[in-house]
Amino acid sequence: MAMAGMSGAFCRLPAALGLLRGPRGWAFLARPWSQGAGEGAGGEGGGSKEAMERLVRAHPVVVFMKGSPAQPQCGFSNAVVQILRLHGVQDYQAYDVLQDPDLRQGIKNYSNWPTIPQVFLNGEFVGGCDILLQMHQSGDLVEELKKLGIRSALLDSEKDHGKK
Repeated sequence: MAMAGMSGAFCRLPAALGLLRGPRGWAFLARPWSQGAGEGAGGEGGGSKEAMERLVRAHPVVVFMKGSPAQPQCGFSNAVVQILRLHGVQDYQAYDVLQDPDLRQGIKNYSNWPTIPQVFLNGEFVGGCDILLQMHQSGDLVEELKKLGIRSALLDSEKDHGKK
């Protein structure tokens, strides 16, 4: 997949995300969504390894993204938010790397991963949008969330679907 033509915060949503469509098409993308955890880095950590360690361990689910869950500034960040939403994960810590260049570079150095968004579960780096999408498609994300004590909403929708 060629990356030419992508610049700044204007990332394009990968075509593979067509697989995220719910039973009502793309309707879930338009619903307002509030997230319980605080947003933004706001100078919380600079870019040191110790600061990054504190941030990734501050909550069971941590996302470093462009923008906020309410207003993602990149298609890939939006995709991560949508995947978490599909699983009913609302309580997570999101950091907007566009607000702090030190945070943006610091998390890339910490994870040794060059792109944003980045997802951490229980302090462990999982990956970016592509990895989270693969985990969603394979069912591995349901299992990883279960290890954190989070029941995926997809399990409930499957159960409800089976009753019909």
